[in-house]
Amino acid sequence: MNTGTATASTKPAIRSRFGDFAELTTAAADYNIVRRAIAHIRGNWRAQPEVEAIADAAGVTPTELHHLFRRWCGLPPKAFLQALTLDSARALLRASVSVLDTAYEVGLSGPGRLHDLFVTHESMSPGEWKAGGDGLTMTYGYHPSPFGMALVMLAPRGLAGLAFADPGEERAALDDMKRRWPRATYVEDYAATAPTARRIFDSAQWKEDQPLRVVLIGTDFEVRVWEKLLTIPLGKLTTYSDLATRAGVPKAPRAVGAAVGKNPISFVVPCHRVIGKSGELTGYHWGITRKRAMLGWEAGMAGSG
Repeated sequence: MNTGTATASTKPAIRSRFGDFAELTTAAADYNIVRRAIAHIRGNWRAQPEVEAIADAAGVTPTELHHLFRRWCGLPPKAFLQALTLDSARALLRASVSVLDTAYEVGLSGPGRLHDLFVTHESMSPGEWKAGGDGLTMTYGYHPSPFGMALVMLAPRGLAGLAFADPGEERAALDDMKRRWPRATYVEDYAATAPTARRIFDSAQWKEDQPLRVVLIGTDFEVRVWEKLLTIPLGKLTTYSDLATRAGVPKAPRAVGAAVGKNPISFVVPCHRVIGKSGELTGYHWGITRKRAMLGWEAGMAGSG
């Protein structure tokens, strides 16, 4: 068993957001409009649509869209959209290099991800659990989040899975996660998983002395890659090739990419912060629209004070 803790040496002020499930429910509803806005932008990027056209496609007025984005991520629509441009992604990659050099060097004792969301982790190797998750009990529950409905999955030793679903796709998300550990026992318990959901999405609970317990279930190589993901701070990006270098396998970016794609704890283990060398966002297991939303949301969090 391997353990580690991601901590923060410097912590910019971040406003508390989504302090209860009523507000998280609002955030999830807001996301449904945000994703329609992002989908319209992606489908019409050559035309560079104005906010009025985006609002119309999302089914709200421009004023409503402005207030919604402010509430959801702290940014007005134009600033959110700017954060998602190719030029912005390339600039952020360049700006992230020195920060990531330090983060990778000090490892999990260095700057914490999500600034105030401190994560302590341990890993379960194939030698510790039988094939297919035999012997594991997974407790799960669905909860509203800023990125739609979140499926939180707990192993006895901590958070083992986090998935996301658009309306009507909740069962598909659960089936997807069950395929990772087909022989595990699954118990639905909303009350048991609710505190963890709050810990993840309520910034008031991002406290150094109360780290979120995470258990990484995978091969030794996968766990090594996921540990490197944990060192990427909020507001920063890296590439698959750079991640491969940091993981000690500079000639195996595809293998690293495969490990990134198998990450079972989305958002908390921030695979969405890995993009292509060109600045393109590339793929994401829970949808490229959600990846764009996460990065824009985090831009608002990183810029708040």
